[in-house]
Amino acid sequence: MNDKPTHVPEPEIANELASGNSALDARDFRNALGTFATGVTIITAMAGDGKPYGLTCNSFASVSLNPPLVLWSLGMYSQGLPIFQNASHFAVNVLGASQQALASIFAKSTIDRFAGVDWKPGLGNAPLLAGSVACFQCRAANRYYGGDHVIFLGAVEAYSYNKQEPLLFASGGYGRFVSANAPSAAGS
Repeated sequence: MNDKPTHVPEPEIANELASGNSALDARDFRNALGTFATGVTIITAMAGDGKPYGLTCNSFASVSLNPPLVLWSLGMYSQGLPIFQNASHFAVNVLGASQQALASIFAKSTIDRFAGVDWKPGLGNAPLLAGSVACFQCRAANRYYGGDHVIFLGAVEAYSYNKQEPLLFASGGYGRFVSANAPSAAGS
């Protein structure tokens, strides 16, 4: 662990963004980013050949309430990139604490990630996964290129949610939210 701030001097920033070269250690930077706990989603779309496609993603964020916009990003070399670039819609399925196994399935490059998965078609036929704690059905509004990722901007056209507990991800592992207001086992 390194508590010292790491930064790039101002004159090098423009060159870094233009060239793709960074003075930062990529593995250590990833470790630092891993300290930020996120929710876990499965982003889905219908491929041009009519087959459902999805992948586990934790780079999801709200952008705007009015208009309702969200974003997520995908690696430039992902096998699913052409599917999402060509899809009219995508769905962001926010996973519940009981869906860790589903997150693991969709994180792997398997032939049929949807085998045995309960889903129904949403807007643009993007798969909506049963049991998700929230689902955002989005029209693909725009995309931006940022480093080694493509950032997808979605205009939310429909959404649903329930009060189930979400699945979290931090420091390379799955977890759960423990409220600061929850009674502790030691104090009982």
